[in-house]
Amino acid sequence: MTASSFFRLPPLVAAIVAAALQTAVIGYMVESRASILRNGTDIRLRTMPVDPRDLLRGDFVTLSYPISAIPKSIVTGGVPQAGTRQRLFVRVKPSADGLWTATQASFAPLAPEEGSVILRTLPLTLYTSAADGLPETLFVQYGIERYYVPEGEGRVLEDARNQEELEVEARVATDGTPQIARLILRGEPVYDEPLY
Repeated sequence: MTASSFFRLPPLVAAIVAAALQTAVIGYMVESRASILRNGTDIRLRTMPVDPRDLLRGDFVTLSYPISAIPKSIVTGGVPQAGTRQRLFVRVKPSADGLWTATQASFAPLAPEEGSVILRTLPLTLYTSAADGLPETLFVQYGIERYYVPEGEGRVLEDARNQEELEVEARVATDGTPQIARLILRGEPVYDEPLY
């Protein structure tokens, strides 16, 4: 008996194994998101207008936040090597109006601090070296820049976003990963994200 014939599975068994693996991967993805929505820390973010050429693509609204533009002045620690993909850790705190703003950022994990939440950005590539320093503003994404809506309902949200009347309530996992939990239009919740 050769090694290749030993590992050969009957077609029915192979199909069952493949289906089980696909189901497990999808289940893991859904449960990861649901876990953040169940157990994460709530923060509320103001949205900003987006270039009108990039408004609605299909059935989702593009969102942008003031915390997506990180000024160099709040970045602590060293600058990563040019051309490497790094995540930025961003400390946010609530302001007087209940909306959260960025107060500190670092390419190294930040220590927890009472009254703040640490967000982790998606990986970004810097094309600058430590000798050149950081650009004046780092533009980052958190993975909450799109929100899917029922067909035909995006225009109202886009208009509200462009008039700065749309806010997002997000939940943040302990590792800094955020998920959109709710959209708030002119102070009223309009979309609540279900767990599943």
